[in-house]
Amino acid sequence: MKKLINEPTDYVDEMLDGMVAAHPGLRRLDGTEVVVRADGPTADEVAVVSGGGSGHEPTHAGYVGDGMLAGAAAGAVFTSPTADQLAEMVQAADGGRGVLCVVKNYEGDVMNFDTGAEMAELDGVDVRQVVVDDDVAVEDSLYTSGRRGVCGTILVHKCAGAKAAEGAELDEVARVAEKVVDNVGTMGVALTSCVTPEKGEPTFELAEDEIELGIGIHGEPGVERTGTMTADEVADTLLDAVLDDLGIDSGEEVVTIVNGMGGTPLSELYILQRRVAERLDAEGVDVHDAWVGDYMTSLDMMGCSVTVCRVDDELTELLDAPAETPALTVRE
Repeated sequence: MKKLINEPTDYVDEMLDGMVAAHPGLRRLDGTEVVVRADGPTADEVAVVSGGGSGHEPTHAGYVGDGMLAGAAAGAVFTSPTADQLAEMVQAADGGRGVLCVVKNYEGDVMNFDTGAEMAELDGVDVRQVVVDDDVAVEDSLYTSGRRGVCGTILVHKCAGAKAAEGAELDEVARVAEKVVDNVGTMGVALTSCVTPEKGEPTFELAEDEIELGIGIHGEPGVERTGTMTADEVADTLLDAVLDDLGIDSGEEVVTIVNGMGGTPLSELYILQRRVAERLDAEGVDVHDAWVGDYMTSLDMMGCSVTVCRVDDELTELLDAPAETPALTVRE
């Protein structure tokens, strides 16, 4: 499989150097795979940080910037950052108001964030954590106890970052993050496997006439391997599962994300978005905003996920608040 890389072992290091070279608002901590805001730490804001395995770009470093994350740690491809790197990130991001860690629910991430937070707390940093588990497809997987954390995590970053930018206290920033977690659901589908730099071949096999429903962002098995579907059938299947899980009723307001997994053309994502919008309109659900694009990927996997988040006045205000990051900009 052809890839634009040099040595597979240099993949993450060279990617981070390229990101920093392209975006002056980012700074890399020397000797680490941690990226922080170039103007940080910010003394008048709680720092919201995140991290996880590489291969999901623009997650996580793409959301470092004004109004979102203060820092992000990158592990090897599909592998959690180490606890010491997470501790360095927390310490570097803290401006004295405390740090909120947004953690996707994967066992390695949770374990290493727990240890990293404890290390930072020993150095006097006030740390809170929120674990995102928005994948409605499976209760347990190869990498998790409970649901996986997937694309809904980006809405947690946005709302928590906006609350921090208001000058809110750490407990309030954590409360908002938990509120998003409690109201967001996601389900994904794979049309093809992804190919990791080290392996150079698909991580699992799908026949030409097969798709995998409920797939994870590392290529974990989903709930069903089935025959190919039309775009409308895929959108209906994913949306039905999420709406059922959240119990969304007519008259409620939501934000949606139709997210590409890295190898899906934007045109196809808009075809899916068309169906999602039609369905929600028919069911009397008000869509405050609809995001379409690659927000949390799985390298070059062809596929998508659909995210729905129930919102109220507080969350819509935070989602609409200004943000300036490499991967997401929201203007006033």
